[in-house]
Amino acid sequence: MSESLIELTDVHVNFPARTNWLGKVTERVHALNGLDMVVQRGETLGIVGESGCGKSTLARLLMGMISPSSGQFELARAPYSWLGRGMQMVFQDPLSSLDPRLPIWRTITEPVWIQTHPGEKERRDLAAKLASQVGIRQEYLDRLPHAFSGGQRQRIAIARALSAQPDIIVLDEPTSALDISVQAQILNLLVDLQKQQNLTYILISHNVSVVRHMSDRVAVMYLGQMVEVGEARQVLDSPSHPYTRLLMESIPRIGAPLDGAPHNTELPSNRHLPIGCYFKDRCPFATVACEKPQTLRSLTNGSSSRCWKAESLLDV
Repeated sequence: MSESLIELTDVHVNFPARTNWLGKVTERVHALNGLDMVVQRGETLGIVGESGCGKSTLARLLMGMISPSSGQFELARAPYSWLGRGMQMVFQDPLSSLDPRLPIWRTITEPVWIQTHPGEKERRDLAAKLASQVGIRQEYLDRLPHAFSGGQRQRIAIARALSAQPDIIVLDEPTSALDISVQAQILNLLVDLQKQQNLTYILISHNVSVVRHMSDRVAVMYLGQMVEVGEARQVLDSPSHPYTRLLMESIPRIGAPLDGAPHNTELPSNRHLPIGCYFKDRCPFATVACEKPQTLRSLTNGSSSRCWKAESLLDV
């Protein structure tokens, strides 16, 4: 049985949005709303959903940048701090995530220096080893980030994440700022490193092709909840939740006609959450049963869906 590294149960995260003249909070932004998630060792879990669904808040929560407002957050490695949790992150824009004043040998070993303060020779040796693993030549270690291409900078960011020997790496749109040919190189590098070091990835992306290529399982987010979770091809090719179906239908396809009735694309406000199913106002299958809150239900195909009608939609 696979080991669970992360378990989130009914996690809520909200932020103050408005206060009165006494400083009392009168309105909140509800970013995560009863989120349930399990991450297994050695897998790649893809997180997809439209802008505003809570993906970035989830990444910040996992990295310890924010704390849950309520709910249960269990980690295999304690204590609950980013220094001790065995987790690192690769950001979307490699240039802005690297210190422009530091040579890359110092950038790569920065997480180790923060934790254990090794000497310069030890840091340089570690940087040379990691640079070799990600395809950066050793003679480049004294250069600054601006001297590298976008793909090389992302390789440096990956090496930095590896330096702390993490159990989990959060990949936040790791290829969206790169050319298409470089994207493939970075994805293949990540796959190779995962096989070599038994890494666990949490991949956050708008690019369904990237998610399909990389992920073992996929979790679909909508308004701060997981609405469908399952094996990647099952979720992406035969979705059971109406929102996942809408998401897949919205992807342009070469040679396909741009016809059909327009969908309601307006995301409900996360300041005033809908009653019952959050997706009911956009759902073509909505009935009076959708006025009740929905929970993740296990389906016969092995996936889970936050829809009472999901089982019947598998054949639609």
